[in-house]
Amino acid sequence: MKRIAIFASGAGSNAQKIIEKAGLPQSSAQESGKNLPIYKVSLIVCNKPGAGVIHLAAKENIPVLMIEKDPFFRGEAYVGELKEAGIDYIILAGFLWKIPLALIAAYPNKIINIHPALLPKYGGKGMYGMHVHKAVVENQEAESGITIHYVDELYDHGQIIFQATCPVYKEDTTDTLAQRIHALEHLHFPAVIADLMQ
Repeated sequence: MKRIAIFASGAGSNAQKIIEKAGLPQSSAQESGKNLPIYKVSLIVCNKPGAGVIHLAAKENIPVLMIEKDPFFRGEAYVGELKEAGIDYIILAGFLWKIPLALIAAYPNKIINIHPALLPKYGGKGMYGMHVHKAVVENQEAESGITIHYVDELYDHGQIIFQATCPVYKEDTTDTLAQRIHALEHLHFPAVIADLMQ
């Protein structure tokens, strides 16, 4: 069973869905009469004291690793702590810091991010959260969506694993589009992670 660390900076709504999915049995396990979880969320990693995801971790009895900029960007990027916890995969669920090379080198093709737009459009530095939805609405795009991708040394650049789309309506605001994108995230992100962990 794969052990994952969820990196998050905010409320943790995607983290919640990923944790819920972790408790569901594998299809192959069901066939053999066993009830094994798909994966285990072994650690929540957070860079913002007081973030909602910390309270979520407490509720779910998941250990929290609070990280700081200096050791993350100029030190060992907490690789030792992650390895000690037996982490196999890192899932970025609303984590706003760029991932340093030390961490990418330690977890090649094992760091997965979700982006609230259809990459390569609306990616790169500064393109996160409501900034993305605002740009999509202002540019009168016909559709938007989500992109789940591997993380490399550039923002929003790694190999795409999965994309899902939704329409953008003429009457959409940043908020109404954000709600539609959140629904896509909650529907697809846990399922894609589960598939990768099989």
